[in-house]
Amino acid sequence: MNVSVVVPVYNGSATIEACVRALLEQSLSKKCYEIVVVDDGSTDATAEIVQRYPVRLLRRPNGGAPAARNTGVAAATGTWVAFTDADCVPSRTWLARLLDAVERTPGDVPALGAAGRMIGFDSTTAAARFVDISGGLDAERYLAHPTFPFAPSGNLMYRRDVLVASGGYDERYATYDACDLHTRLCAIDRGDFQFAKAAVVLHRQRATWRQYWKQQYYYGVGYAQFMLRWRDRVRWDPLREIAAFAGVVRDGLAALLPGKGDEALRRRGAFVRAAAQHAGRIVTYYDPTERRRW
Repeated sequence: MNVSVVVPVYNGSATIEACVRALLEQSLSKKCYEIVVVDDGSTDATAEIVQRYPVRLLRRPNGGAPAARNTGVAAATGTWVAFTDADCVPSRTWLARLLDAVERTPGDVPALGAAGRMIGFDSTTAAARFVDISGGLDAERYLAHPTFPFAPSGNLMYRRDVLVASGGYDERYATYDACDLHTRLCAIDRGDFQFAKAAVVLHRQRATWRQYWKQQYYYGVGYAQFMLRWRDRVRWDPLREIAAFAGVVRDGLAALLPGKGDEALRRRGAFVRAAAQHAGRIVTYYDPTERRRW
């Protein structure tokens, strides 16, 4: 088995069928990959929908996406483990392009893994459109970060042996677990990590501003957890805190400027994102109980 595809899902009855169908229709030979769907304690019809298809379904009590991904990794039989999400629709050549990328890695050291592009799917609302035009899931940009490169877990693949050696995803995280995992993997493995532009996954962005605020708030929570976990490398002090708050105020003022079209949407969406992330980070970073967890 070359690749195990792990899909964590919680109450994903509205989207999981499209995801599973797309995975079953991959151009790669069926002998080369398996699909492992991990139902993280769903209370809707998710499990019943998945059971209609020839995939492995694992069910577990609700513990969050990192824990569900670890359950999938433990059950995987492939040399590689690819991850996507229940609200994603992988393109037909997705797995083949990820495998091409890791197999073309030069040198004697095997690649660590690869990630591809995530493109908005059916982005007809203002909130969804904002994510598209602002590059909210731009793996190539995230991988270019000079200190903490990573790629979103919706379009990602790693060698299973390195995943197991690292201990997998840290299940304490609300979000930002992908960045933490990539940081730890790069510390124990010398293999290159590739960006495969042709490995495309379509993603359903949050449709409303309320949904987007909630998502970004929890991104802020996860980022605060990351800051606490890596406090020896993420320097933070009162001056940086003041600067961060000033940035939110600046984005808020920019959002009040008149205008139409994508530029106005970009300004207003940037304020929602900044304010929500700031709120989540502040509440978490200065919480004494949370600080003791890390």
